[in-house]
Amino acid sequence: MTEAWGPDDDEPRRHHGPVRVRVPAKINLHLGVGPLRADGFHELNTVYHAISLFDELTARAGDTLTLTMEGEGTGTLALDETNLIIRAAKALAARTRVPAYARLHLRKTIPLAGGLAGGSADAAAALIACDLLWGTGMAREELAEIGATLGSDIPFLLHGGTALGTGHGEAISPILARPTTWHWVVAVAEGGLSTPEVYRKLDELRAGSWPPKPLGDADELMSALRQRDPEVLGAALGNDLQPAALALRPELADVLKAGSEAGAVTGLVSGSGPTCVFLATDAAHAGQVAAGLNAAGVCREAVTARGPMPGARVT
Repeated sequence: MTEAWGPDDDEPRRHHGPVRVRVPAKINLHLGVGPLRADGFHELNTVYHAISLFDELTARAGDTLTLTMEGEGTGTLALDETNLIIRAAKALAARTRVPAYARLHLRKTIPLAGGLAGGSADAAAALIACDLLWGTGMAREELAEIGATLGSDIPFLLHGGTALGTGHGEAISPILARPTTWHWVVAVAEGGLSTPEVYRKLDELRAGSWPPKPLGDADELMSALRQRDPEVLGAALGNDLQPAALALRPELADVLKAGSEAGAVTGLVSGSGPTCVFLATDAAHAGQVAAGLNAAGVCREAVTARGPMPGARVT
């Protein structure tokens, strides 16, 4: 049985498992950060873009809730109650009033704390996998509501593609444009950066400025996407968090310089960093840029990717 619904009833059935869900990483093509709000969040205006770096989560029936993993971050990533996968599974169970019982296994390739939303991606995968395993029958929009309580990037990673994010990033509106594949090089850094720390540094860098920096909009970026020209898109990319990430990790300037020297259309820090991403004109050009970055020795690894990709999906 691989159906979530029975042929003659109106209620979702439990999947007998295993359920495997693949979920992409995200980059921010535009990240406008407004002043700190009273609720502790910054108002954001961002354009998310899902790329072809993936984690895979497998869910099986169990008599308790457990998480194991392999790959990137093994031995470093906590697998306890603090992990977003466990928190997402428990939030879904609480919402649907089912026992939070599952054996979850993560195959991870998205770097930890790299500005690629790997933790949020894994939480999105957990929501999809456990919904099917438990037969809770939640719509993707309902799963996004649960996800938004856990992390701002989770709703996007349930949908994927390219989308505008507002609020603190959790309100998602797909961007409609003619189908275009964009080619990227992802320069993975040694170690990670704490997203809250990067936001605090941004606030520190902006302290005393008056008036406070307004929240920029993404109109130029969205127009560039519709023109399907890498040079036009490259000129429109931007990240308000980049100065803070560079202040905390000055060596990232060497990565950006090396990418430029390797011939990238443009480069920027991804989200809160420290991963840097570079736009290429096509797949062959991306391979050349990645080779140049790897030869320069300024990052742990440079890999090619493409986008946009669908969000969390059962495989």
